[in-house]
Order: sequence, then structure tokens, then C-alpha cells
Amino acid sequence: MVISALTPPTNPQDVIETLLEFPDNRLLIDLCGQFDRNLAQIEQQTAVNILRRGNLLAVIGEKSARDHAASVIHALYARLEAGRGIEAGDIDGAIRMGRPMPDRALVSTSQIELVSGDKYELRTRKKPVDPRTEAQKAYVANLFDHELGFGIGPAGTGKTYLAVAVGVTMFLAGAVDKIILSRPAVEAGERLGFLPGDMKDKIDPYMQPLYDALNDFLPQKQLAKMMEEKRIEIAPLAFMRGRTLANAFVVLDEAQNATTMQMKMFLTRLGEGSRMVITGDRTQVDLPRGTASGLADAERILAGVRGVSFNYFTSKDVVRHPLVARIIEAYEAHDGPVG
Repeated sequence: MVISALTPPTNPQDVIETLLEFPDNRLLIDLCGQFDRNLAQIEQQTAVNILRRGNLLAVIGEKSARDHAASVIHALYARLEAGRGIEAGDIDGAIRMGRPMPDRALVSTSQIELVSGDKYELRTRKKPVDPRTEAQKAYVANLFDHELGFGIGPAGTGKTYLAVAVGVTMFLAGAVDKIILSRPAVEAGERLGFLPGDMKDKIDPYMQPLYDALNDFLPQKQLAKMMEEKRIEIAPLAFMRGRTLANAFVVLDEAQNATTMQMKMFLTRLGEGSRMVITGDRTQVDLPRGTASGLADAERILAGVRGVSFNYFTSKDVVRHPLVARIIEAYEAHDGPVG
């Protein structure tokens, strides 16, 4: 792909249009998206106008905005050249990261790919997963580099999703023998009463977000087989007492709803060859009034402990619907930030 100005100017600041040329028209069609919706998203988020001219794209706007948009377009085209598709979230991620994704094929034979010097790509059976913000990238790197990692921040920032993706990646690479996902079975401010069915039927509604993440990364039949063989386990936090979790990738989700004693119990389950991730949102504690959150205590007690990492997310890292970020910011403005 060639990037050049339409007319060589005497003063570079006079350039208001940057021309991008693409050698493969089929990839260009995929880059633009149906009814040019991909281009429209780039225009909206980078404050430029983009015009199609055959196998060329003209990017119009301020120089800094043009450079940013050209970088994003280059990154997305490289993604297509590597045989990967483009979704709205991929465009958003390319814009947030602020620089091109790698324009070469990945050369590592491992399921864990390290590209661009410091950027992880997670390889699962269904799809590769890229961190979409700088905070997410640092989080993923720390999960590989530390035996115990904390991901703390508001809803929609990818804390649990990326943790499960890292777990699946390490499992497929043979770095761990099993995946164990857990949550406190705490109702979110409601009284659901007695749920029908056996024990699994009663706890599954609390565990559903973990099932959803796994289904994104593993084919359904393979996931069912792994769960039947206990190579993947999903269980309430209360079921962890007395266990030693060796050679496993262990995730505790919604950790703000664990009590101090539960958190200590869970952390001390860590066995040889295991990795553990604790995720939570300090603004969504559903414990009874007056009960301290184990997540807050763990932050205070484990700060500075070797082998433990803490990563924090803000509304700027939300990768759900853009309105979610604005909702979080509105609540923070009303109630004040936590912590």
C-alpha cells in the first residue's frame, strides 16, 4: 500500500488530502465494508472525510487526523492481508491503539503470539483476540508475566473476557492442564428465592457470563467434552474450599462480592504450575451492608508483593457499546470515583 499526497505542496501544512492506494480491490471492498460502514466508523471516530476513487481512498482533514486515520486504515488492510476479518470492535481497537497493527504474517508456532515487540495476540480455537486499548495490552502482558494478576475496573472493559482468552490460549498451548473459572454466587441486589432443579441448575445462572466467554473461544462440542472430562470447570467460590489448584489457569470473576475470608481462602488455593486472575469492579459490590469486600482488602494487603500484578481500567477502556462508557462517566460524575 502506497501513501502519498495528491499534489506535492511547497508547505506540508497546506496538504488537506492524503491518498492511499491499495493493490487488491477485493480486500479494499472488505476494508470499506457493506455500504462503506467501516469507512463511516473511521470518519466518525477520527474526524476526517474518506472518499473512494477506484482502488484509492482519499483521506481529507487536519494533518494529525489524516495521519491517525491513515494509520488505522493501514492496520486494518494488513489485518485483511493476514486472512483475518474486520468487525466494528476491530476498527475501534485499531483507533484506540493509535498505531498500525503488524503488516506481516505471524511467525511464532506457539498459541501465544508476541507481535510488534510488545503486543500480544491470543490464539483460540474459534478466533484470535487482540487487546483493544493500551490498558488491555498491559493487562494481557501481566497475565503472562505474573502468577497472580488483578484486573480492576468498570463493566465492559474486557477484564473477564481477556482473562478467559488468556486461559484458553495457555491451555491450548499446553502451559496448563485445566481451566477453573469461579464466581461468588451473590444476587445483584435482588432476592431470587429458591431456584428449581439440581445443584447445577441452581448455580448456572450465576456462572452464565463465564460460559458465554468460553463459547466465544471454543467450539461447543469441544467445550462440552472438556467440561465432562473436568479439564474445564466452572464453580461457585464456595466450592473452592479445601482444594489445591495445581497446573491450572484459575479465574475469580466478580471478586468485589467475595468477603475477606473468601478471598484469602481462594488466593491460598494456588498450586504449583498454576496462574490465577482476580477480576472485579469496586463500584458494584452486592455484599450485605457492613460486609467488607475481599477485593479491596486484597488490593491493600498484596500491594508490592513479588509475583502479583495490578491492572486498572477506566471508562476509556470500555469496549461494549459506546453509550456504556458515557453511562459510567455520568455515574462517576454524580457519585465520584471509587478508590
